[in-house]
Amino acid sequence: MPAQNPEDLHPLFAQAFNAGDPDALMALYEPGATLVPSPGRPVTGAGLIRSALSGLLGLRGTISLETRGVLQAGDVALLHAQWTLTGTAPDGSVLEMAGRSNEVARRQSDGSWLYVIDDPFGEV
Repeated sequence: MPAQNPEDLHPLFAQAFNAGDPDALMALYEPGATLVPSPGRPVTGAGLIRSALSGLLGLRGTISLETRGVLQAGDVALLHAQWTLTGTAPDGSVLEMAGRSNEVARRQSDGSWLYVIDDPFGEV
């Protein structure tokens, strides 16, 4: 199900991530989007984003996202969220991560919203 409003993106991301569904995650991004899978290391384009998200899905974890703000100007929106991720590290130990994200989303021609920029380490 596509995001009908910018604030739909966070719950859709969490649902797809927690289901381990890379296709549903990719459906939330524009083809030329940029994702920051680790601090200071942005990747751009569907192939690199899929690879980065597949690595995160490999943690077999659970993510929760709490939307902290949405600022919309026409067909562009800035989103902020608090997130936590619990998963399994490669050595089998429990991995826990948390942060604040900043995302830019854009309304598509069909009215749905997709991520253009996704920075889960966007502390501001």
